[in-house]
Amino acid sequence: MRIIRDYTYVTPDDRGASAAIGNFDGVHIGHRAVIDIARKAGDTIGAPCGVLTFDPHPREYFAPQADPFRLMGPAAKATQLAKIGVDRLYQLNFNTALAALTPQEFATRVIHESLGLRHVVVGADFCFGKERAGKAADLQAFGEELGFGVTIAELIEGAQGQVSSTRIRQALSEGEPRHAADMLGHWHRIEGIVIGGEQRGRELGYPTANMSIDGLHPPKFGVYAVLVEVQDGPHKGKYHGVASMGVRPMFGENRANLETFVFDFSGDLYGSTLSIALVDYLRPELKFDGLDALIVQMDADSAKSREILAAL
Repeated sequence: MRIIRDYTYVTPDDRGASAAIGNFDGVHIGHRAVIDIARKAGDTIGAPCGVLTFDPHPREYFAPQADPFRLMGPAAKATQLAKIGVDRLYQLNFNTALAALTPQEFATRVIHESLGLRHVVVGADFCFGKERAGKAADLQAFGEELGFGVTIAELIEGAQGQVSSTRIRQALSEGEPRHAADMLGHWHRIEGIVIGGEQRGRELGYPTANMSIDGLHPPKFGVYAVLVEVQDGPHKGKYHGVASMGVRPMFGENRANLETFVFDFSGDLYGSTLSIALVDYLRPELKFDGLDALIVQMDADSAKSREILAAL
């Protein structure tokens, strides 16, 4: 998959895709339905499948002090889009200049002149341009004028109602990763680089890979059964594990992170990129009377996680 970040500098090979447009936070089943329509339209006209999205998320750009809400960062989003067969990812830098474009300017300058998209697909609730003034029907009118096709995709309904990133965030906040996965069409994953920690886990016989969750919507704090994918380095591969999400009340810390104990693993993961899939919520964060009680609970958490993951 090729990634294009600047719409003012596009090679001829990167023009002419059939692209789905949106933020695609989480790449849930509704997003995938929109992307599938773009892929099928591309197959009909001989165009590669593309996705046009933005980084930072416009909501993050306009309200930088708001609580983190993203389900995934740009790298994790790119990884998921590549897995589902997207050929061109237009991950455009959302800045003052782009935010100032009127709906017509966005359609003309970005979609038509710079990217040369031959067909675009958007959801029925799509808004675009300065102050979100443009609607999906406006894009259709611009497409007729400028010569690119436009498909408006209906919103997807899941077993529990309409699928949305908002409802997925709610499920994660309630400690229901399987419900979130039903809407996502895949496990919710937190992806990032392993960073240095206090090495307390090593001293307890449970060495953990520590990852920041800064900028991401925090799932319910507590302990999870997890699937682990080491994406690079000498230990690249897939593993099972148990992870703690939260602020480590046992040690009086308050900066949230994700600590993962990888089962049956020996090696150095510092600097490696890990993708941690949340499978089941086991229990909330607890403060124990001492380290012996903590170790007993960690043994129980590991045993329960092994049991859950063995059944997948």
